[in-house]
Amino acid sequence: MPISLILTHPGGAHKDELLACSLLAAENLVPIVRREPTEADLADPNIAVVDVGGEHAPERNNFDHHQFPADHPPVCALSLVLQHLGVYEDARQFCDWLEPAEWFDTRGPNVTAKWLGVNRNTMNKLSSPIDVTILRRFAKAKRLEPGEPLWEILSYIGQDLLEYLRELRTRLDFVVQHAQIWSVDGNEILFLPRTDPIPEEPSAGIGRYLDSIGKSSSIAALIYPDRRGSGYGLSRHNDDPRYDFTRIEKQPDVHFAHARGFVAKTSAAEISRVRELLGLARV
Repeated sequence: MPISLILTHPGGAHKDELLACSLLAAENLVPIVRREPTEADLADPNIAVVDVGGEHAPERNNFDHHQFPADHPPVCALSLVLQHLGVYEDARQFCDWLEPAEWFDTRGPNVTAKWLGVNRNTMNKLSSPIDVTILRRFAKAKRLEPGEPLWEILSYIGQDLLEYLRELRTRLDFVVQHAQIWSVDGNEILFLPRTDPIPEEPSAGIGRYLDSIGKSSSIAALIYPDRRGSGYGLSRHNDDPRYDFTRIEKQPDVHFAHARGFVAKTSAAEISRVRELLGLARV
């Protein structure tokens, strides 16, 4: 159902409804109004009612969480909109900030600080003038139209978040399809072969993939296509000390090795040669 208006509550603004509105603005390119909803607003599926109204009814684009019981798992208006857009599970997996944001909005700063295992005062140190200004200006607005500076900023935020999630999912699907786990000299190595076409960022998503299969702590090094050449990049995973790529910097087919030894690039395209270079870099 197309949305013609995004409606959220007036008064103080929080990150959950700001981000929820940003996502809906990016997807629908419609105004955002800050006022209390009427029964007619709640009944109209063309009006998205966010973080107010006492109803979660995604079929009518109503996304409030305040009516949930106190022991309900922490979800906020942002959670509900992410669910509606079909990207919530990926957001929970790939956006490390999302779960704390859900806790903060539904449980408050004291409980969230305890859950995170940090001092309450630490929470205040995580804000910046960006947070303060955007939330303050959003709170003061009554209506935001496409083309106005703040609406455009919110739309950019929503666009970037959705692009990140959707592109990362595409990259992860690519890695799942093509990645190989090698055992080399007793070490586990992730190898991503060259494909045609080569992804714009061949190594993007590898870290998240390893997290998802429980291999992040066991993989020592990564080998992946060099998008700027015909060969491969070799790098330590999580700065693993078992490899030092300065050890291969003098090899004729190695055209770059970082002085700190964590990455190198080779023009070698033959897998046997790449494995040989990896062995030479073994500490």
